[in-house]
Formats: sequence, C-alpha cells, structure tokens
Amino acid sequence: MKPRFIAALVVAGVLAPAGLFAQDGGVSDAGGIHEAPPVPAGTDPTAIRDEILDHFQRSSRKISELARVMPAEKFSWAPGEGVMQVGEVYMHIARYNFMYLDENLGIAPPNGFDYADIESIRDKDRVREIHEMSVRHVMEQVGALTEAKLDGQTELYGRTVQGWAVLLQLVSHMNEHVGQSVSYARMNGIVPPWSR
Repeated sequence: MKPRFIAALVVAGVLAPAGLFAQDGGVSDAGGIHEAPPVPAGTDPTAIRDEILDHFQRSSRKISELARVMPAEKFSWAPGEGVMQVGEVYMHIARYNFMYLDENLGIAPPNGFDYADIESIRDKDRVREIHEMSVRHVMEQVGALTEAKLDGQTELYGRTVQGWAVLLQLVSHMNEHVGQSVSYARMNGIVPPWSR
C-alpha cells in the first residue's frame, strides 16, 4: 500500500470509530468528548512513522525558509500586544520538537541541550541554528524508532496513546505555527518562497 493511503486509513481509523463510539453511547470525558478506541493492531507503525516524518520534513522546510527570508529586525516583531513574536514562534516550534520526544517518547535532546528557555531567543542566526538542530534531532531519532516503540503506550497530555500518536501531535502542533508564521510573513510584506 502507498504510505499516503495508509495515513488516510489511520486517520479514518481514528476518526470514524470516534463518531461510531459517540453514536453507541460511549463514555465521555468531562468535556463531553468521546474517546476513540485504539487504532487496529494490523496498522504498520513504521509506515505511519514514515508518512508523519514526510509531513514533518515538509513543514520544517517551510519554517526554515520563512526564517531565512525574514529580516533579522523582524524576529522581535509581533502583530499585537501579548502575541508571540516571530522569533518566539520559531523557537516555540523547536522547543516542542525537543519536548515531545523527550517527555513523551523518552528521547533526550542531543548532547544534553537545554531547551527549556529557548523561546526568549531572538537572534536570527541562533534561532535558525536551534530550529535546524531540532529538525535534525526529530528526523534522526524518529526515523530510528522501532515498531515496538511506535506501537507501545505512552502518556500525552494526560491520555494514554500509542507512540506514533505523539508524532502526529508533533506535526499538528508545528503546522498550526506554520500557518501563524505565514501570516506574520505576509503582514510584513514577505511572500513565502514556496508561493512565488
């Protein structure tokens, strides 16, 4: 099967049962949202991993390109009071690239890198360096995850999930901020390089 088709099946396997579960009167959490049952055991976790990594790499390239073309003085720019600055968004993405692997999959950052306070960095060169390091870390470490690790259980935001679900969250989180970063770029008259 093609990886994209498998990913579509995974999404359908997660979302469709949730709808059926809700119709069957399944148990709701405090917010009234029904929890979906686990993805069927026949789904190949390494195929899911590879598909998610492909999406991760594509989105990471977009952030890298935006960071490259954004002028250094704009790394401290924000569209309003109390809203993340450009450099903060890039560092927020990098922080979570390290954090999801560390806290949810037990994969420490490279060379004991301390990612806790990186969101305060605004120097363009340093921001780009740390972001690229976080991308390399994810690509290398996630690419080496075994089927057992991907299929195994872990905790994510207080829920028990399979390891591959952490990767899905990683990409979902980043893509939210890719959209934010595109908006920031366009607000500053910068056309994303892939849109030209």
